[in-house]
Amino acid sequence: MPKAPKNTFDPKIFLAKVGDGKAILQFDKNQVVFSQGDAADAVFYIQKGKIKVLVVSEQGREAVVGIMEPGQFFGEGCLNGHPLRISTTVAMEQCVVTAIAKSAMLDALKSEPKFSELFMGYLLSRNSRIEEDLIDQLFNSSEKRLARLLLLLANFGKEGAPQPIAVQISQETLAEMIGTTRSRVSFFMNKFRKLGFISYNGKIEVHNSLLNAVLYDKPEIVRDD
Repeated sequence: MPKAPKNTFDPKIFLAKVGDGKAILQFDKNQVVFSQGDAADAVFYIQKGKIKVLVVSEQGREAVVGIMEPGQFFGEGCLNGHPLRISTTVAMEQCVVTAIAKSAMLDALKSEPKFSELFMGYLLSRNSRIEEDLIDQLFNSSEKRLARLLLLLANFGKEGAPQPIAVQISQETLAEMIGTTRSRVSFFMNKFRKLGFISYNGKIEVHNSLLNAVLYDKPEIVRDD
């Protein structure tokens, strides 16, 4: 009896190539990928670069709520029945992004188990991150929230060695992401630099000493504001 042909589907190749319902897009720094209120009709996958996610309140107040990196999806809310975008996404540097039409995304999820596994893994990881962010916001001081954000941006806890934070991130953006003021972020950044936790050399470089201070609740990082 002949063997069934092997499934040679590779999700990474699928995401990297143009095909039915897919397009490879390039965005320059500060270019908008989609805006809050736009029709939600596609999912995006980052091949290269970083994308910031921001929301605007009815009063016109704008806040950065996340930074997406290579290997991550965004705009997946369209799969959950959201007809309109609930956030704006902007390239923080030169980006290469795969746009997958909603119908093509649903077809791939139904027909390709390997792709479904990749996407499910991303969703679970993101859900865990949201839970961690909520706990961080509820129970940690703004100083400790900033330390955690810097560690995440420098890839601590991920595969491979930590990297300098490559993209330019303003103190105002850092303040929006941890729910405090720019002046507080400026104070803490100067404090971290004096303690040797971080250094500036065109980019923010985060040292292991900051991780140790957070993990072991050293008194240099206070608990309460």
